[in-house]
Amino acid sequence: MGGPFRFELIPPGAGVLCALSGGADSMYLLCRLLEGREQYGWTVSAAHFNHGLRPTAQRDEDFVRDWCGRQNVPLYTCRENVEEYAFQNKLSVEEAGRVLRYRFLEETAWEIGCAEHPFFAATGHHAGDNAETVLMNLVRGCGLNGLTGIPERRGSVVRPMLNVTRREILDYLEEHAVPHVEDETNTDPSCTRNKVRLQLLPLLEELNPRAAEHICAAAARLREDEEELSRQAAQITSQGLDIPDGVAVNVDLLREAPRPIALRSCGQLLDKAGLSGEAVHREGMLALALGDDPSAALDVPGGRVWRQYGLLALSPGREAAPPQPRELAEGQIHWGSWAIECIPAVCPEKAYVTAGNFYLKPDRYVVRSRREGDALTLGKRPAKTVKRLMIEAKIPACRREFIPVIDGGGRAAALGGFGPHRECLAGPGEPALHIMIKTEENEPCTKT
Repeated sequence: MGGPFRFELIPPGAGVLCALSGGADSMYLLCRLLEGREQYGWTVSAAHFNHGLRPTAQRDEDFVRDWCGRQNVPLYTCRENVEEYAFQNKLSVEEAGRVLRYRFLEETAWEIGCAEHPFFAATGHHAGDNAETVLMNLVRGCGLNGLTGIPERRGSVVRPMLNVTRREILDYLEEHAVPHVEDETNTDPSCTRNKVRLQLLPLLEELNPRAAEHICAAAARLREDEEELSRQAAQITSQGLDIPDGVAVNVDLLREAPRPIALRSCGQLLDKAGLSGEAVHREGMLALALGDDPSAALDVPGGRVWRQYGLLALSPGREAAPPQPRELAEGQIHWGSWAIECIPAVCPEKAYVTAGNFYLKPDRYVVRSRREGDALTLGKRPAKTVKRLMIEAKIPACRREFIPVIDGGGRAAALGGFGPHRECLAGPGEPALHIMIKTEENEPCTKT
């Protein structure tokens, strides 16, 4: 099974969830994954996100539901109000749809995965998508990382089609008589990516018919360079010091490093401190390290960076102390930056909807900070302590007290951003408490 499709990204016996829109790319992806099911013993499922933005959206869902039923592929579906999410979060509709699709895909993969076998989510990005991404980043004025294209793997998400061209996809579908649906918005010239796909890339292919292929090959080489520079930067970052409110690094390490290495280390230090930032913030950090002012400071998204004589320190902005425990009552309560809603209900067929939406057995619950010994079993994963979950999610120590634990009878029943303890979930048709929990700020609460 050689060729441009990268079967080797998914190990034998693994589970894989296919992002399935019903378009040509995703139908090709599902067909190749089903080949892998036969060849490598994969467990293959599919996930369809209905954004509801087009009159044909329901047609697409009906199409994939019928196809998956005939191919014996379990299908998970979700419908969200993308326009409302975009408005609430000040995003474009396109970006909001992307955020919600990936959230649904990753949460579904996490929910149906198991501890015994690795589980992946696969998307249908192909060589054309990769070339378009490089071109879009280039005209926006990106750095080296932006020219590396779409990564083949990011966490549990894999993209095995990045070497497959659109022509190869269509030829495969025709040869195997595989139907697909067309998204009419793919020809909308108001979308930047469509302009690149329909106008810019064809012009480049007039100069060289293999332009997209060559752009992808260049991106792969640049990715190797970026990975090496990041590896060297990590040698500086690893020498960072844990301080009570964040992390710090000796400014001499940044001063002595080549500028490209020092800038990457600044970005890694932001990540390590649980902060975020763009190129301007990394440049500002380096300027603090190189400058002569021993007490200069810089605000960055989520916190602050400042000189402390020979150290460059980074600290998240946070409350002086974690909130006091509060009883979880019917309605909504606020605990720090978190909003927790509790509604008496009858448990539906699935007690777990998402990490922030689930049904607990009726009980008296208290919202509090973590305690030593707190532990949960999330989904089908092995039991882990709350401390271990937070460490694996790379949540800075200074923020861990600000993530709520829902306590029932003296034990952790749920953890904000991570989900409920399996044993505390209500049974279908039984009385339950419907819990909806979300952070009102950008807390670093990534599930493991």
